[in-house]
Amino acid sequence: MRTPPNERLTSDIAEATLPATSGSERRCILSGDNAPRDMLVRLAISPDGLVLPDVAGKAPGRGAWIGISRAALETAVTDGHLKRALMRAFKGAHLTIPEDLPARIETALARHLGDRLGLELRSGNIVLGSARIEEQARAGRLAALLHASDSSEDGRRKLDQAWRVGREVEGSGERGQVLPLDRNALSVALGRDNVVHLGVAGHSGDMRAAARVLQAVSRLSRYVAGGISPGSAADMMDNSGRDTPGHSDRPQAGRSAQDEYVKD
Repeated sequence: MRTPPNERLTSDIAEATLPATSGSERRCILSGDNAPRDMLVRLAISPDGLVLPDVAGKAPGRGAWIGISRAALETAVTDGHLKRALMRAFKGAHLTIPEDLPARIETALARHLGDRLGLELRSGNIVLGSARIEEQARAGRLAALLHASDSSEDGRRKLDQAWRVGREVEGSGERGQVLPLDRNALSVALGRDNVVHLGVAGHSGDMRAAARVLQAVSRLSRYVAGGISPGSAADMMDNSGRDTPGHSDRPQAGRSAQDEYVKD
């Protein structure tokens, strides 16, 4: 499945566009683990040496890739591990690492997800309103079901049940994805009031929109909650809501070693 386009580096954070997918892998400079590049976060340096998140992986020059959680990155910043790893990756170039780099990365990933949802809404792929979501879910027309982080358990349970009916997986315990964004963030991203739940349409088996959205959800969720371990939007679609709402922790088989930094 194709993954979404991403964004271009600015002096602060990446601004979302629609990127092309790359199936290549990169190695995290901090953990040494390999993963598909669209599950990692690329760091690039501005002309004055400032280290910035390049969520789209499009900034020119050499880049370094990380795939750990925000909490682990904060520790790496504090103990100097990140600085040492970046010095190796960027061949001793003069670097300035912002103290708030972990927060900047989260902001960039959240903006990317919000922009992705906005793009899919304009393309007619987002279903809003609990009644309409339930109707479309029962009819089997939703490829993904998403809930705000501050949505109620009762509201999620009702829509999850309708979604299982439409997917013909009653009794499986599958649930929609609980997003790392609250209703306020979703409302701003979609330009609507009080967005608590949303569905991603999957007409006639076309799962491309859901794959694009779930890839952005997965990358942010893993960074915020537990590290960006190898996986893909396909993993999330195959394991929607099982065990841990929001993502699947199954490792991807057949990983090959790749350089942790490349000029691309």
